[in-house]
Amino acid sequence: PNNMLIKIMKKILTFILFIILSNASAAEYKSNFAIDKFKQAQNKGKTVVVHSWNKFCYTCRTQKPILEQAQIDFRDVIFMNYEQTKNKDIANFLKISYWTTIAIYKNNKQVAKAVGLHEKDDIYNLIKKGI
Repeated sequence: PNNMLIKIMKKILTFILFIILSNASAAEYKSNFAIDKFKQAQNKGKTVVVHSWNKFCYTCRTQKPILEQAQIDFRDVIFMNYEQTKNKDIANFLKISYWTTIAIYKNNKQVAKAVGLHEKDDIYNLIKKGI
């Protein structure tokens, strides 16, 4: 009976640690999307990459460093992001239904969109559709 209790306690502690670590890394990612800045960039003919994420999403955390590197590699592109579950107004404005969505906008229209990409080459190829 004590071995069973120890196994259960280990599982509970592992789960709690997972939740704490998930929230710690997600807390570093802050929404920077603003509708007025998005519209202004579109009116200037800029390519805008929008990332829809959720703080509990593993794929979103995988996408984050790739998109951060893309900001360096694609200097003329504007990168914006928002938390899907907290920013329903933005999700509705962009017509994006799922987190892990990366959408590319150019000249006031969406030119590409994908859900769940997590490989650098795939994400970069998506971005290039707006250049």
